[in-house]
Amino acid sequence: MDFPVARGVKAKAIIRKARLSDLARVTEIEWSMFNSDQLSRQSLRRYMQVPSAGMIVAEENKTITGYALVGLRKGSKIGRLYSIAVDKACGKRGVGRALLDASEQLAKQHKCTLFALEVRAGNARAIKLYKKNGYRLIGREDDWYEDGAAALKFEKTL
Repeated sequence: MDFPVARGVKAKAIIRKARLSDLARVTEIEWSMFNSDQLSRQSLRRYMQVPSAGMIVAEENKTITGYALVGLRKGSKIGRLYSIAVDKACGKRGVGRALLDASEQLAKQHKCTLFALEVRAGNARAIKLYKKNGYRLIGREDDWYEDGAAALKFEKTL
């Protein structure tokens, strides 16, 4: 299933459900974008296959340029953005925004009415994206990440 790309996105990305054939590239993006709290290849593979999660990718010119991982617990009205990452080479074309929008759509398809996420407190670019897209800050967790960094908690009503 493909997701429509959000308006205003410059990237010519196709947003679709991840396939096992995407695993190597998704793992490469994960490990290149995060210095700590990296998901292992085995974890990423499992998330691609379990019903309690949804993984989507952005594909441009037959290359995966980003991915998003959404938690979707059965019976819960709260979806959770576990991880989102875009290859640094993609610049500021809106791939992250397109993945965020598709993640929200995925949560809505699973009857979620609230979407939650945590972001590293020092990640100004991501925080700006979330605020611009209607997320509200609901809290802070010190020592959230493996390296001791704090996380800001955001949520959005869907």
